[in-house]
Amino acid sequence: MADAAVSFRLATAADRRILQQLFHEAEVHYEGHAAPSPESVAVHVDKNVIPALVQCEILLVEFGGALAGMASFGQLYPAPNLGGQIQVKDIFVREGFRNRQIGAAIIRFLAALAIERRCTRVDWTAETTNPRAIAFYDRLGVPRVESKVYYRLEGEVLAAFAGKA
Repeated sequence: MADAAVSFRLATAADRRILQQLFHEAEVHYEGHAAPSPESVAVHVDKNVIPALVQCEILLVEFGGALAGMASFGQLYPAPNLGGQIQVKDIFVREGFRNRQIGAAIIRFLAALAIERRCTRVDWTAETTNPRAIAFYDRLGVPRVESKVYYRLEGEVLAAFAGKA
């Protein structure tokens, strides 16, 4: 794949419909039949994602002029050497665009953006239940961080921990 065929831009509130579509496709990809309806996703994007664009950035990826995918990320502080870090929440490439090196191009774009913003690193996670993602990152030669343990509060545990149960 020639990088010239891939273009990137950061999403804005004007991309509301595109974000609704991509977020729904990603939900269907990850959750299958349990995915929320397009209408529920649209409400979520309007209520939560669009207002958060000042805190959460979404990279829109086009390939040959067609919408190919997205990456959602934020810039966090502190990071080593008085820098920031880009924390990637999700990378999603639409089904018809997979296996075209678009995922690798997204990682390269985020790495270049991190350097441009004087960030010292880019971090993301991969679910152990997603062996294709893990194999993809391994093929890229991205080092795993074995020294970290990942924690999560969610559902009833989140509510109980917050004293809201």
